[in-house]
Amino acid sequence: MVAREKPLVWIGSSKKDLMALPVNVRKFFGHALDFAQHGDRHDAAKVLKGFGGAGVLEVIEDDAGGTYRAVYTVKFEEAVFVLHCFQKKSKSGIATPQGDLQIIRARLRVAEVIVKEMRDGQAPR
Repeated sequence: MVAREKPLVWIGSSKKDLMALPVNVRKFFGHALDFAQHGDRHDAAKVLKGFGGAGVLEVIEDDAGGTYRAVYTVKFEEAVFVLHCFQKKSKSGIATPQGDLQIIRARLRVAEVIVKEMRDGQAPR
């Protein structure tokens, strides 16, 4: 049985931020998100630590301009929520910067509200 394609829901500025990234990075992230929409996990997708399990994933891609990340959640049946797309600027280690983690946490809460509205029969925002 083929899994039905889940819609993508962009939270905050995530779509605008994705569109500002280099074309090859956008294509790579788009491919990984397509996997998620079909119930699969791209080989490059890894669980983002600190979010209690496999519900929040990140994809990392490098190009000549730097390292880029896309963070999304597959935690909900209703949709794949893209939480954050950004260029990692920190030079100290591979950890996700605290400011970006705060954005991801806040947008995950927004996704939870949208899912509740969807389940209650309200149109998503």
